[in-house]
This record gives sequence, structure tokens and C-alpha cells, in this order.
Amino acid sequence: MAANSAPSALDKEQIFGMAEKEMEYRVELFNKLTHTCFNKCVENKYKESELNMGENSCIDRCVSKYWHVTNLIGQLLGSGRPPM
Repeated sequence: MAANSAPSALDKEQIFGMAEKEMEYRVELFNKLTHTCFNKCVENKYKESELNMGENSCIDRCVSKYWHVTNLIGQLLGSGRPPM
């Protein structure tokens, strides 16, 4: 018996739904990261049109830590292990 490898309409709908949820998650993650790091690193009163050196390095560190923690949480949730 040969198995039919073409996805059914229901499978395609589920795949599309999963891709849509993934995109929503990524947009939400980006928005949270941007909001968090901007509020933490950039002064409320804009003095210059561009980020200064301190703001730049703060944002670099903030984004790096945010991605690291997000990946760590994803790995812990994916492995089914309780957090340490």
C-alpha cells in the first residue's frame, strides 16, 4: 500500500494556523523586547537625534540578555523539566 504524502485541506489549514500563531508570537516578542529595552536604556528627554554610546551599549546588553532568557525558557518548557 502506498501512503498518500500530500497534505489534506485540514492539514494545510492546521499548518497555516500554526504558522500564523508563530508569526503573532514573534511580533509580540519583538514588541516586548523593543518596549522593555527602550524604556530601560533611553532617557525620556531626548537630547540628541541619535543614541549615545551608553544607550547603544545598554540596548545591546538588554537585547542579548532578553534573547538568552527567552531561549532558555523555551528550552526548559520544551524539555518538560521543571525550572531549577
